[in-house]
Amino acid sequence: MSSRKFKDETIAIRTQTERTRHGEHSTPLFLTSSYAFDSGDEMADAFAGITEANVYSRYTNPNVEELVKKFCLLEEASAGLATASGMAAVFSSIAGLLNQGDHLIASRALFGSSIQVLSHILPRWGITCTYVDPVDLSGWEQALTPNTRMVFLETPSNPSLWITDLAGAGAFAHDHNLILAVDNCFASPVLQKPMKFGASLVIHSATKYADGHGRVLGGIVAGKEDLMEKIAFFNRHSGPSISPFNAWVISKSMETLALRVRAHCRQAEELASRLKDHPGLEAVIYPFSENHPQVDLARRQMEAGGGIVCIKVKGDYAKTLQFINHLEMISISPNLGDTRSIATHPTSSTHSRMTEEDRLTVGITPNLVRFSVGLEHIDDIEEDIRIALSKI
Repeated sequence: MSSRKFKDETIAIRTQTERTRHGEHSTPLFLTSSYAFDSGDEMADAFAGITEANVYSRYTNPNVEELVKKFCLLEEASAGLATASGMAAVFSSIAGLLNQGDHLIASRALFGSSIQVLSHILPRWGITCTYVDPVDLSGWEQALTPNTRMVFLETPSNPSLWITDLAGAGAFAHDHNLILAVDNCFASPVLQKPMKFGASLVIHSATKYADGHGRVLGGIVAGKEDLMEKIAFFNRHSGPSISPFNAWVISKSMETLALRVRAHCRQAEELASRLKDHPGLEAVIYPFSENHPQVDLARRQMEAGGGIVCIKVKGDYAKTLQFINHLEMISISPNLGDTRSIATHPTSSTHSRMTEEDRLTVGITPNLVRFSVGLEHIDDIEEDIRIALSKI
């Protein structure tokens, strides 16, 4: 591309692998496990890092490099890598940097699998975690230990949509010389750029809004170059690599990321507004709604409120599942960020492995339903929910 500074929409479209001799306008698929060299000396130099070259698709691949470059530019990060899934990105961002005896501080409002990694997998290797309130940063100091190395959080949180003050978290990490890792999946780089607030690493499940069509899995870690070198070493030898095909699909989808994310936001905000006074609902939760307790903070650090709306049904666990079962058009699935609207019951699915006490602490009640608001007509989405509510 030109040396000019382009807007995000242009970056996502015009960042492409160098054209081959065939002059293709759209990046082709590079479905190869390895790469050939003209001599043994040439291969030796490539493995030694003397020359820049692809050597093996577990390490690098043109399709993967294109995807990573797009994310680095959009997140304003100096380096990055792609992984086979969002959870591979979460795990490698921690395991690639921390050692036995290290400690990290984490928001207690996290995706269920992230909590499983922090609470049950990393402790096997002597890496411990203390959970903190995602909203009240005043208590974070008490969680510090002499061996604390990292702060890990997601904002908005999955699924309760708590907003963590990124500027405050960045200042805390800077003051205590800690790595700040932010899962930016719910916002995407279209709405929020954590590196601007002092994040060291930004993590994505590219399965969600980056793909945006519910087709393939992928993950991204982007951040400071010195940290990314360590994570790249870990991933190169442990192998959580994304396939070239998945990288190609996601990179092509990124061309419409800004259009889709902003459309999701408009749909979600409108749906929250239409449902806020429904007599069958105890609450409607959306970061940009006036009744959200952190709406001012959300508006300071996000361009828009995101594509997720949560509701609390008036009723218990059974009545909530009954409501979900009456949905006709909206899909019932654990995924999000799709063009198709999706309903998820976190208590029985994505966060079912948490204790009830831990779920309730972060607002995951038995009557909470998470909607990933899709791109169908807003009237059809609203009607599907209203019809289901009328049947319970």
